[in-house]
This record gives sequence, C-alpha cells and structure tokens, in this order.
Amino acid sequence: MTRIADYFQPDSVLADALPGFSPRPAQTEMATAIATTLKKKQQLVVEAETGTGKTYAYLVPILKGSGHAMISTGTKALQEQLFHRDLPALRDAIAPEKQVSLLKGRSNYLCLHRLAQSQAQATEFTKLVQKQLVEVKRWSIHTEDGDVGGLSSLPEDAEVLPHVTSTVDNCLGRDCPDYEKCHLVLARKRALEADIVVVNHHLFFADMALKDVGFGELIPHADALVFDEAHQLPDIASQYFGEALGSRQLTEMAHDAKAIYLTELKDLRQLDKAADKLIGSLRDWRLAFPIDPQRGNWRQFAEAESVQEAAQQLTESLTFFRDVAKTALGRSQDLDTLYERCVQFIHIWNLLQDTQRTGYSFWYETTPRHVVLHQTPLQVADKFGRYVRDSDAAWVFTSATLAIGEDFGHFTRLLGLDDAQTLCLPSPFEFAKQGLLCVPRFLPQPQQREMLPELVQIATKVLDANRNGGTFLLFTSHRMLQLVARQLEALTDRPLFIQGSMNKRELLRDFIHAGNGVLLGTSSFWEGVDVRGSALTCVIIDKLPFAAPDDPLLQARIEDCRMRGAEAFTQVQLPPAVIALKQGAGRLIRDRHDKGVLIVCDQRLVSKPYGQQFLASLPPLRRTRDLQQALDFLNELTGDTSA
Repeated sequence: MTRIADYFQPDSVLADALPGFSPRPAQTEMATAIATTLKKKQQLVVEAETGTGKTYAYLVPILKGSGHAMISTGTKALQEQLFHRDLPALRDAIAPEKQVSLLKGRSNYLCLHRLAQSQAQATEFTKLVQKQLVEVKRWSIHTEDGDVGGLSSLPEDAEVLPHVTSTVDNCLGRDCPDYEKCHLVLARKRALEADIVVVNHHLFFADMALKDVGFGELIPHADALVFDEAHQLPDIASQYFGEALGSRQLTEMAHDAKAIYLTELKDLRQLDKAADKLIGSLRDWRLAFPIDPQRGNWRQFAEAESVQEAAQQLTESLTFFRDVAKTALGRSQDLDTLYERCVQFIHIWNLLQDTQRTGYSFWYETTPRHVVLHQTPLQVADKFGRYVRDSDAAWVFTSATLAIGEDFGHFTRLLGLDDAQTLCLPSPFEFAKQGLLCVPRFLPQPQQREMLPELVQIATKVLDANRNGGTFLLFTSHRMLQLVARQLEALTDRPLFIQGSMNKRELLRDFIHAGNGVLLGTSSFWEGVDVRGSALTCVIIDKLPFAAPDDPLLQARIEDCRMRGAEAFTQVQLPPAVIALKQGAGRLIRDRHDKGVLIVCDQRLVSKPYGQQFLASLPPLRRTRDLQQALDFLNELTGDTSA
C-alpha cells in the first residue's frame, strides 16, 4: 500500500501527472499529518505559508481516504479552482473512481418557478430587466446545472438575478411545482451521492445553523471536513449564529406580494395595498437613519424618539401585511409561503427590538437605500467547539495566516478547538533574497492630517522607480483610498485601477494585463489575490489594519472581554490586525521567482512594543528604514537605472 508521503516524491505518480510538480518537505509533512488526522478522526490546525502547496497537501489524503469528505473554501474563486482544475487533475492520477461534486449557495442557481413568475409579470419590470429576462430564458433551455455563473452574457450583478433565483425565505421547497426539476435540488442530490463535495464557508454555516431547511443536511454526511482559508471562519460563524433583518428583504417580500396579486389573486386588492403600505414604512424607516452609509450601535441608536416612531410604524405595517395574507391562506402556495416568511420576519424583528439581552452585539448598517439590523453573538466557541467534538469526523483547518508568530491560541480559542493538534509550516521561498520590507523614517502618525500628502509622495516616488512593474496600494478605509486616488490621477500617467470602478475579477484581469498598473484596493484585495511575476513588484500598505474603534461589534467584544477580566487590546484588537497584515503582505511574493518591495507606512510597526508581534508574523524579508533603498531595489528589478 502506497504511503501518503510516497505521492510527493520526485518519481511519484504526481510528478508524472502534474506539469511542474516538485517535492517540498513542508508539503509532505502537511499531507502526512492530515492523513493521520483523517485516520484517527481528530482535529488539526495547519498554518502553511505561501509556496507550501497546501492544496495538494490536503487533496491527496482526502482522495486516498475512505468515506465522504467535504472541502470548504473562503471564496467562490478558490471553490471553482479546486473543482475545475486541482481536483480533476489529482483524481485522474490517483483516485479515478472517486465522485466529486460542486455545491454553491442557492442564489447561484436558476429557480424555474421564479423564472416563470417573472415572465408572467414581465411588463412590470424596466426595459433593462425585461431584456435580461429574455437572455435568462434563452440560457435556461440549454443549461445543465442551472449555475447562473454560466450566464456569461449578463454582468455578475445583473438586476434580473434576484427575480430568477430563490432565497430561503421565498423557496416553496417540496411544495414547488418544479421541485423535481429544481437545479438546487439536483445539485444537492449530486452532493449527497458524491465522495467529495466542494462548498464554501457561507454555505457550510448556513447548513450547520439549520437556516437553509427543506433539502436535508449535508454536514452529518461527512466523515472528513477540510477548511481552506480557515482564518475567515470565526467571523462567518458569528454571522450565521446571529440574526439579521434588512429593509431589502422586507421590500422584496412586498414586491413578491404584488406579483402574487397581479398573477394569481387578482381579486385580493387588499394585499396590494398592504404591500404599498409596507414599502412606504420601509422608506420612512431608512430616513430615520443618517443619510451617509455607516455602521452603528443599535442598542444606543434605538433609544432615539424618531427611531422608535419609525420602528412602531414599521411594526404596524408588518402586522397589517401578515393579517391580510392570513385571510387568503390555502388559495395559493406562493401566498402560503409568503405568510410563513412574514411571520418569521416579525419574529426576528421583535428579537432585534429587544436590545437589553446580554451576550450579543446589537448593531446596524446602512446603504444609500437600505438598513440592516444585526444581533451577533460575542462568541461562538461553545457552540462550534461542541459540534466538532460531538461529530464522528476528522476536521482540518488550514490557511497561510492562522498563527500569531507560532501561537494558534487566538484562532483555536475563537472556535473552541481545545483538542486540536497544531502545525506551523514555513514557506520554501527565500524571502531575504526575493524581497525587501521598508518602514520609511519620519512618517506622521496615521491619524494626522500630514499623512495623506506623505502617502501620496511615497506612492509617486515608488511609481517613478517601478516603471515596468505593477504596484498595489492597500488601504484600511475607502475614504483614504478615494483621497489618494484623486491625487494620483493628476500626478501619474500610469494606468490606475480603483476598487469599485468595475467588478473585482475584471479589475484584477486588466491590472495584470497592463503589466505596470497601479491598483488601489481595500479589504477584499488584502487576501485571495494571486498576481505573479513583474505584474506586481511593490505592495504599499497605508497603515496597520486595526478595526475602526467605533465599530459596534468591536466595542461589544472589548466590553465583554473587560467584563471577563482579560486585556482587551491583546485578546480582541491585536490578533485580527496581525493576521490581516500577514494577508496583505502575502500578496507580494507568490512564486519562487517573484521579487519585490513591501512598504508599510506606519511608524507604530517599529515604535510601539506590539509592533514586534506584527514583524514576527511577516515573511522574513530584508528590512530597511531608508525609502531610497527600496526605490533602488525596484529600479534594479525593473531594469530602469535612470532614476
């Protein structure tokens, strides 16, 4: 019988099947540890730095193991890469008998029932949505899996998509006339029959939290669970173990009611009136909040008299809507589902009004048109940890950024993984030769007004030196990004790629194609972005990525930590900032041939005692305080010695 380690040797079947495969000791160590974990049904937490080859390190033991396995990723991009590229190549080489399935969240699948509904009321839509509806209908005839990601003729955020996909709230489940042909049902059936199913973290927790009912549970089916990009798990778990209700959900419910009136229950004029009344109350509810989008403490904000009045009006409109829907129960399956949905929304709404309960953070967030109220548990360790311990399965958690230094305590404590084994594997890259870390001298403090012109000056000097290479400018706030972008547009002729100007995938594609572009991004570009070669030779980070001090969830966690007698800064604020900086720094060196400069424009990295924890967690690049040394390094890289 072939040992797992044997698959990673120079003369192995992998070396024959995978172009460019080369043995890496850390990869072999990780694969062997995972194989042991699977056999003993234990828990393992692995930090595998960039270049380790962690994907193959967990795929080989999973493919050679017995039973059913679930692999969960943090991003849809990695989920699709695993299913369409990495898994097929490995499976064909070492386990061709294994059945593999891809499963996404329900909003990724065409809903045949809602497509038919939308066609019946097409005249109520705008011309753009009507045109998109025709495209969807044409595509629906030929699609095999119903994955709307295959609708290449429409943009990712096409207005028609909410009208032709379902949510947990509006799905009819087994009562749907199209249940047997439902793309989501068929995808779940394939997943339940597969040996290995690839999901994402959001779908995993939706299933675990039993929010998505009616199709059976996936998790108890798994003998082994692997979480890639596992550093995202604590925050995602908090979302799913809490409650949230937004005005967008309630508005969609009202519009669905109007559609039922127009197509099925044309005599129920009162339903149309109740929907209009609810939509009006929701508009007034949004006006009770500040105009500019923001996040805030709901417990405090709810005490304002104007907010209480708007909330009371919304409560009355919801109650009236429910009562009208109740009068027609039994006449329409869609209306029956709508009524149950309204009852559930009212329950959540009432929960969110009772803000005096302890153990939760109550907060709100607004967009230009909508408001969402949240109730987020301050810790999920007990619930998640108990679930892991009670399962008869092996659990593997891996990412390039899980430890602070080599200490996994922050991650394991948040998820209640008290019994987990841990493993920290270094990157095979020669960081000291490949890159340089610069913290420029004489910088203002991040909050000082002088920081903006200083940051712009550093950026322009870098762009002058890095003429033939690409540059990332990573920010901790959209405000600073916009301020710098505005000034750079007048100061450089280099192509600028600004987050928000187009979708992330297109922005990254155009940046790579440019070769010497400048990309300005916030949190979504700090991780999950892989740019190799000269297309990215410099990463500039504006400041240490501490969460905003007025963030209501952070404030609640700090208060809870203090009540437990612990030190809030070291336990609550510092660890996620260290991991976020590791993620941002990890954008620079993605390959053993990559070279580049990382510039962190924050004096606290060297002036504060906690700066050592950040530095200890960064790749071991050569270090300098002299910006000119960094510029000279870039000049050498790009072959431009004229500067």
